[in-house]
Amino acid sequence: MVWVIFIVCVSILLALDLGVFNRKAHIISHKEAAKWTTFWVALSLLFSGIIYWLYASQHIDNPENYTPNNAFWKYIQGYLLELSLSVDNIFVIAVIFRSFSIPQKYQHRVLFWGIIGAIVFRAVMIFFGIWLINKIDWITYIFGAFLIYTAFNMAFSKEESEFNPKDSRIFRMMRKVIPVTKSIHGQNLFVRKLGVWAATPLFLALIIIEFTDILFALDSIPAVLAITEDPFIVFSSNIMAILGLRSMYFFLANIMDKFSYLKYSLAVILVFVGIKMILHHYLEKLNLEIPEGLSLGIIVVSLAAGVLFSLYKNRREERNVR
Repeated sequence: MVWVIFIVCVSILLALDLGVFNRKAHIISHKEAAKWTTFWVALSLLFSGIIYWLYASQHIDNPENYTPNNAFWKYIQGYLLELSLSVDNIFVIAVIFRSFSIPQKYQHRVLFWGIIGAIVFRAVMIFFGIWLINKIDWITYIFGAFLIYTAFNMAFSKEESEFNPKDSRIFRMMRKVIPVTKSIHGQNLFVRKLGVWAATPLFLALIIIEFTDILFALDSIPAVLAITEDPFIVFSSNIMAILGLRSMYFFLANIMDKFSYLKYSLAVILVFVGIKMILHHYLEKLNLEIPEGLSLGIIVVSLAAGVLFSLYKNRREERNVR
C-alpha cells in the first residue's frame, strides 16, 4: 500500500507540474528555477520525516531490520548521493539541447517526458540490482570495482567535453527507423506531414537523453546500493532526486562551467562508496559497519570542497585577468 501511495503522489506532482504550472511553453528564468529547486529539495528532505514515521510505525516491509533512525539517515545519504551524481548529468543534457538547437522554452517539456522514462527504467534497474546482490554474493565486488573505475574516468577523462549526440549510434539508428523533420514544430514530439508521421528534433533529443540517463544510472544505482539494499529507500531516494533534476538543470546549466572542480568531488564520493561496497562482506563478517555520520560527512564535505574550491579558482582567475 505504501508503494502505491508513493507512486500515486509522484504521479500527482508530475501531473500538476506539466498540466498546471508549466502548461504553456515558456522560458524558465534563473529566479523561477531557483524557487522550484528549493521546493523540490525541501520536499525531498521533508520526506525523510515520512521515512522515519513509516519505519517507526512498521507500515512498510523492513528487510534490513532498520531502526527508524537508520532508515532516516540511509534515505538522506541515498538522496544526497543521487542528487550530487545528477549534477554530472546536467552537463550532458545541456550539450544535447545545444546540439539539436532546442529552444529553452521547449526544454522543460522534453525533460518532463525524460523524467517519466527515467523513473520506469530506474525502477527496473533498482529491483534487478537488488535481486543480483541477493542472488550473487560476489556481485558487490563487481559493482564496487565499476564505481572506482567510473570515478577514475570522471576525474581524468575529457569525453564529456567532446560528446556530440549526433555522432551517437542511437541518433543514427533513429534516423533510419523513422523520418525526422529538420525544424522544430512547437512542443510537438511528432508531426504529420504529407500523410506520414515524422519525429521532430525534440523527440530525438528525448530519446538520447533517456539513453544517457540509463548510462548514468549504471553508476548511480550501484552507488546507492552500497549505502542500503532496502528497496523502498533506494527507490524513493532515486525518485525524489530525479523529480528535482529539471529545475536543477535550468538553475545550473548556464553556470556549470563555474564549478569545474565538482567532478573531482563526485569522483571522491564514488571511490568511497565503491570501497564500501567491496568491503561490505568483510565488514559484515566482523560485525562492523561504517558509521552513518562518517558516510554522510564524506558526501557533504566532498561536495562542499568541490564547490568552494571552484569558486576560489574562479575568483583567482578573475583577479589575474584584471
